[in-house]
Amino acid sequence: MVLESLLSPPRAERNPLAVFLLGAAYATLAIFLSMWIFEEQSSMVMVFLSALAALPLMYHTLRFEESKDFTVPEGQSMLREHAPAMFFYLALFAGMAVAFSFWYSALPTDVASGLFRVQSQTISNLNQHVTGKITQTALLSKIFLNNIKVLIFCILFSFLYGSGAIFILTWNASVIGAAAGNFMRSHMAKFASAAGLQKAGAYFYVGSLSILRYAVHGIPEIFAYIIAGLAGGILSMAIVKHDFGTGRFEKVLLDVSDLVLLAVLVLFIAALLEVFVTPALF
Repeated sequence: MVLESLLSPPRAERNPLAVFLLGAAYATLAIFLSMWIFEEQSSMVMVFLSALAALPLMYHTLRFEESKDFTVPEGQSMLREHAPAMFFYLALFAGMAVAFSFWYSALPTDVASGLFRVQSQTISNLNQHVTGKITQTALLSKIFLNNIKVLIFCILFSFLYGSGAIFILTWNASVIGAAAGNFMRSHMAKFASAAGLQKAGAYFYVGSLSILRYAVHGIPEIFAYIIAGLAGGILSMAIVKHDFGTGRFEKVLLDVSDLVLLAVLVLFIAALLEVFVTPALF
């Protein structure tokens, strides 16, 4: 009850920085609770607790967004009306990802390895799938189709559970946080001999570089998942409110279709960035 009352949907959509800090707080609290209570299963428990903390705010935001389908005047862009909610979800995700990344790099190596054990294994499996001789076109197709599968899960989870996509988004935040934290930790070893301000400068340099490496394609990719989750959640809310089969439902369905098409387009752009831009920069 305490965590869910910190921000209302209208306030959250107007204050992305507050949402970012709230996401970081959710992840940080979940990390220490999972290590304290469920140490052996902390990798997944911290994801569950982070998602659980964000669930009430997600649910009320979806209800708020679904109501806009009937209050916004005809001819006004619904995508524009939903934009604040999209950026609110993105800020929440970014806060969680930065917190996961920070604690991965700040905690002792053995503690971080145990805490992010499942995430590290997932990253290892993904890297194995893209190793070997493969053309950029084939890699683009593989990445895009894999991301489409995650997109479908976001829609399905949101449709079935209302705010279910928050679990997938939180899981992705933990994986990206582990990847960025590992990148930061491994590259900081190169600056181990530095001292004083030089060492501090190296830390911030590597930290920024690790975030940028995954932000280039990660932000639009997660943004696509957010849009898909919003679409599934709005559809779920409309059915729960018994609008199915009415003229009101047709308006919701048109809105949801636009959101899904936008999500697929953004996801394809993210795949292009991941294959052609990120490797060239890093």
